[in-house]
Formats: sequence, C-alpha cells, structure tokens
Amino acid sequence: MSVPIVDNAKVMAKGQITLPKDIRSKLRLSTGDRVTLICEEDRVILMNSAVYAMKMLQKEMEGEAKKAGIHSDDDVMELVKDIRAEIEGL
Repeated sequence: MSVPIVDNAKVMAKGQITLPKDIRSKLRLSTGDRVTLICEEDRVILMNSAVYAMKMLQKEMEGEAKKAGIHSDDDVMELVKDIRAEIEGL
C-alpha cells in the first residue's frame, strides 16, 4: 500500500481550490482534465474522472464475458473475427 499524500488547500470566494502539485501528479491530472468528487459523510474523495468512469464500467461489465461464453483470449479473437465478417457482409 502506498503512503497517502496529505496536504491542505484554501477555499476561495467562489468555492475554488488549487490542488497541490503532488496530488495532481498522483492523479495524473493536467490542465483542463475533469475530476469526480464523491462525498461520503464528512469526507470527499476526488478522482480523475477518466479513471472513475473506467472503474464504473468495469464494475458494470463484471461477469458479462462469462455469460457470453467468453473464457479465453481465443474466444475473444473468434468473436472479433465473427463481428468483422458480419460488418463486411453488410
């Protein structure tokens, strides 16, 4: 487990804060990136929105491959071939 980064930020008049550089780096945030804020009781979790979206997608898709009969890389490749053949036949 990694060591947490603990830092402070001041809330400005319009509710804006500046994320400390170490935290921006850890979250791989650049100018213009979006963040997701999750409020749980008396704390806020801040996540890179792209990472949050991927985690939610993975959670939603959990078990779907098994339901579709996909159990190996070969099954995935066969499915891709079938879909490509179907698209080419349209």
